Amino acid sequence: MHSEDFPVLPSREPSVPAAAGSDSLPGGCAGQSLRKRLKIRLEEERVEAMFRRPVVQVLRQFVRHESEVASSLVLERSLNRVQLLGRVGQDPVMRQVEGKNPVTIFSLATNEMWRSGENETYQMGDVSQKTTWHRISVFRPGLRDVAYQYVKKGSRIYVEGKVDYGEYTDKNNVRRQATTIIAVKDMVFQKSCTDVRVGL
Repeated sequence: MHSEDFPVLPSREPSVPAAAGSDSLPGGCAGQSLRKRLKIRLEEERVEAMFRRPVVQVLRQFVRHESEVASSLVLERSLNRVQLLGRVGQDPVMRQVEGKNPVTIFSLATNEMWRSGENETYQMGDVSQKTTWHRISVFRPGLRDVAYQYVKKGSRIYVEGKVDYGEYTDKNNVRRQATTIIAVKDMVFQKSCTDVRVGL
């Protein structure tokens, strides 16, 4: 049998399904290798994006939290106000520390009363009383001079100010805690049977 007896068939390249968007890629082994590298690169970018997205989200949340904290510190208002009505325990004194403005200081007593016993509802029983002493400091010019000149021991006085916590050193060079009411707004006291109001 001779070779002429067999029909000659046309040669064909092995067909590879073309990927979407890869029409311009070459065929054959080179095309398969290029498609494989492209697929690996796309997978790497997808994994990188998966890890990068949470980091970006965390950074955005952190920046948003910091901005909210800053805005709350700017916009948030607070209140430190004290109102006292009582009697002066001693004549005011004016002190001045070197390098600082003078300050007028006096003590003020407030009383708290309540009934105790079984018949409390019927206004019977023992009456208990508690006296609290407050240290009043007046720094504001004008107000401190009026307080020093006209406020006297035993005067009934109304003071509006703010509470301040600090430290001082006593005569024995021992540091002690001190709570002071700083008169900053109003002060009403009685002078010659007439109420005198000093402040804003």
